[in-house]
Amino acid sequence: METLDTMTYEVTGRVARITLDRPERGNGITLDLPRELADCVERANLDPRVHVLLLSGRGKGFCGGYDLVESAEQRPAEPTGSWPGGSPLDMRVVMANHDPRQPWDPMLDFAMMSRNVRGFMSLFHSHKPVVCKVHGFCVAGGTDMALCSDLLVIEDRAKIGYPPARVWGIPTTAVWVHRIGLEKAKRLLFTGDSLSGTEAVAWGLATEAAPADQLDARTEALLERIARVPVNQLMMTKLLLNQTVMQQGLHTSQVLGAVFDGIARHTREGYAFQARAAEVGFRQAVRERDEPFGDAGPSTFKG
Repeated sequence: METLDTMTYEVTGRVARITLDRPERGNGITLDLPRELADCVERANLDPRVHVLLLSGRGKGFCGGYDLVESAEQRPAEPTGSWPGGSPLDMRVVMANHDPRQPWDPMLDFAMMSRNVRGFMSLFHSHKPVVCKVHGFCVAGGTDMALCSDLLVIEDRAKIGYPPARVWGIPTTAVWVHRIGLEKAKRLLFTGDSLSGTEAVAWGLATEAAPADQLDARTEALLERIARVPVNQLMMTKLLLNQTVMQQGLHTSQVLGAVFDGIARHTREGYAFQARAAEVGFRQAVRERDEPFGDAGPSTFKG
């Protein structure tokens, strides 16, 4: 397995531990992260020692979303060519820094975002159960990883939600409805509001909440119980349960989510948000977006 730039991987006992490892950037999502995530999941799936996977993050929080600060703060660049001739960096420029005076190719955008969805969904499609441990914050694109995991254990005071629903984003993995139901998903995504860890349990989004000083112990206790079950039993149970979600049309919703996310960044309001980020900085633009809703302010990145 090649050297990992965005996370670490290790196996202890029957647990494969995938840990997001860019704490200085709030574990922000880069081009490499979805690919490395899928590689780690495959490695765990092929390891006969592993019964269960744990996904977590180092630093102050689990994940602050896409690391687009630099891209969003730039002025629109000159056209750099079109996919597939362009590099991944070209795709990111088209996604986050497109010049509204130039034509926008929605399928180039879709190619990039659907790639990321496949990386996040490697958690859902993992043959073995995935437990996600969230502390501090899990916002915007970070929720794609948390919600594609099978079980979520969260710090009671952590913040989890999708503020880009207010402007500049649509949840591409489209799993909110399947996790908490239609009405609750609408309540969160019509407002971009977030939940505390305690609220996430009450809403059915997380399986357990714990104070920060007890989060590790509670997570390890759950991992230990899952790891006692034979791998074949875990695989069959997960396959059985996941079929209900797939039959509800998750793949179709994800196609729409990936397309709509691109459109959200290329509306009049989306361009205005990017222009404001270029003028005053991304964090300030996010703060101005969120303060009317009473939020304390941005965590870090595409939040």
